[in-house]
Amino acid sequence: MARAPLPEDTPVIAYAKVCKTYGEGATRFQALTDVDLEIRRGEFVAIMGPSGSGKSTAMNIMGCLDTLTSGSYRFFGTPVESLSQDQCALLRRNYIGFVFQGFNLLRRTSAQENVELPLVYRGQRPVERAQLAQAALAEVGLKGWEHHTSAELSGGQQQRVAIARAIVTEPALLLADEPTGNLDTHRSDEIMQLLVRLNQDRGITVVMVTHETDMAAYADRILHFVDGRLVSDTPTDGIRSLAQNSGGQ
Repeated sequence: MARAPLPEDTPVIAYAKVCKTYGEGATRFQALTDVDLEIRRGEFVAIMGPSGSGKSTAMNIMGCLDTLTSGSYRFFGTPVESLSQDQCALLRRNYIGFVFQGFNLLRRTSAQENVELPLVYRGQRPVERAQLAQAALAEVGLKGWEHHTSAELSGGQQQRVAIARAIVTEPALLLADEPTGNLDTHRSDEIMQLLVRLNQDRGITVVMVTHETDMAAYADRILHFVDGRLVSDTPTDGIRSLAQNSGGQ
């Protein structure tokens, strides 16, 4: 799947009666049941719910890290369930960026080298990789920190490196799984303001799993899952304009 222009008027994510079942017989567990949802280009959506509610499963399916059992998932109109494993890998590589709670950085590797990794997988030349990685680090406020290893960075800085790594490929969709879960309140707000700025300035569609109500308030909408079902889809108000006015500082 070569990187191709994406349709402007088609939902980034469209779930129709998505179900996910793990195990069989006595160990059978219904993680998702008949989930219908749409997320459009440029939205910032938070997914919330108690442990075991299906929120992480819903995100993993969005990121082609897991497969649905029944129903349909369309990514910009493409039925993902019809793609091969190799095609799903190319979809992830070309269109989706990931940010995780645990940062997932190589600790003895420099910030720049960590950010370059997705570009290595794409086969880009070293000079191009370096330039793109430096630009991504500058965008998340880490200009001058390129050659520090992740072990030399604070938690907030490590998450900024992880975000730079996620956006260096210019993804259409950014999936963030508990991106502030390992950070204090001040650093959490900084990361959320950065995500809002990337969403607003670059038009990246952001979907974030979180258990923190104050972090979810940065999103346009909050999808709430309970027992594998989407039980509410609620717009938020106010806090995004505050983040925008702060300039992400």
